[in-house]
Order: sequence, then structure tokens, then C-alpha cells
Amino acid sequence: MNAAIIIIAVLFLLLVLFLFSAIKVAREYERGIVFRLGRLLPNPKGPGLFLLIPIVDRMVKVDLRTITLTIPPQEVITKDNVPVRVNAVSYFRIVDPKAAIVQIENFMVATSQIAQTTLRSVLGQHVLDELLSEREKINSILQGIIDESTAPWGIKVSIVEVKDVEIPSSMQRAMARQAEAERERRAKIINSEGEFQAAERLKDAAVVISEQPVALQLRYLQTLLELGASQSTTIVFPAPIDLIRPFLDRADGKT
Repeated sequence: MNAAIIIIAVLFLLLVLFLFSAIKVAREYERGIVFRLGRLLPNPKGPGLFLLIPIVDRMVKVDLRTITLTIPPQEVITKDNVPVRVNAVSYFRIVDPKAAIVQIENFMVATSQIAQTTLRSVLGQHVLDELLSEREKINSILQGIIDESTAPWGIKVSIVEVKDVEIPSSMQRAMARQAEAERERRAKIINSEGEFQAAERLKDAAVVISEQPVALQLRYLQTLLELGASQSTTIVFPAPIDLIRPFLDRADGKT
């Protein structure tokens, strides 16, 4: 009787262990890649509940969510021979779980290495001004190259962003001087254009006054009004030459 109880207990324990090893659960964002006696089964398992054959089957879970990969800072020499230190971030996800497990040993390490080498290669083909001003264009080039390289591994790279660009302090001072010189140049151009437009308006006013003498008289009266409103104790009274010319002519006649 005792032997039968022991056998039943052992069988029950073996059944529990069998079920524990056989029953697997995969979350909605997970897939199970199953190898049966070393051979890959055609269809990934999950999501949900599924059964494996203990000892015979071995499963590798793959996460299908978007993965954030931080690309370590890279020392880059730009096309115009400026040393910069650049880091970036990449977003990718697995679209083919079987390829991610079978085609590459460690897709995370491989993707990181591809991203680093591509970052150095692409930025080395651009000058510093392009690196600073055409960030979206460079990001698009990086995304296309990395996505094409990782496609055989079942990986889809959606975004690659250059985060920080560290420039040597000497180059920062040179860029500051260049920016200051550029601002001064623009200020001088604006002042010159203003003086040119003012001269054009004065020329137009002179043409109008020469054609309409009454305009000169009106301008004279306006000037007198402005002088009268001032608080100065000394007033310089302008007199048109036309008003005093008869007196000058008479004085010349007497002499």
C-alpha cells in the first residue's frame, strides 16, 4: 500500500514537472522561436498559451517592441578636417523574429556596431557647416544606410537622430568671431541700403522742388514753425537767397 502511494506521488510529481516545462505563455509583444532537436520550426509561437515538448524543444523569446539604441560618442574628422565628437540615438524593432535569431548571433551588438561605423563614415563625408545646419538630411542618410544593412537580420530601423556635436573650444571661438563678422557685415549692408534709399528720396524731393517753387516756400514755412516751437534761446533764421537777391543786385548797381 505504501509503495503504491509513493508511485502515485512520483507520477504526480513527474506530471507537474512535465506540465511546468511544456506550458509556455508569450505576451502580446513577444514571439517564441522554437528549435526541435536543433531544427527551427517554421512558425513562431505566441502570443498566448502554447505547449512545448520537454527536452526535445528549446525556445528563444523575441521582443517585438521598438528598441532604443544609444550610439556611444564617436570621434569624427569632418570633410573640412575639423575633429568633432558626436553621439546619436537609433530606434528599431524586429519585424522577422526568425531572422533575428538565426541570421545573427546577437542582433543588439551587431546593430550597435553597424550604427557606430555608419555614423563615422557618413559624418566624415560632410563639412562642419552641413553637420550643424543640415541635421535632418544627415539623419535621413544614416537611417537609410543602417536600415539597409540590418534588413537581412529582420530588423527595421525607423529613426536615427544625431544628438550632440561637440566642437573643440578653439573652433568655437573661431565660429563666434565668424558669426560676429557676419553680423557686422549685414549691419553695414543694411545701413548702406538705408543711406542709398534716403539719397534717392532726397533726389526725388529736389526734382519736385525744382519743378514746383511753391513746394520750397511751404518747406520754408514748415521750418519756421519747427524753429518757433523749440526752447532754444538762439534761433538761426534761414532766409532764401531769392528774397535777398534784389538787394544784392541793387548794391552791385550802386558800386
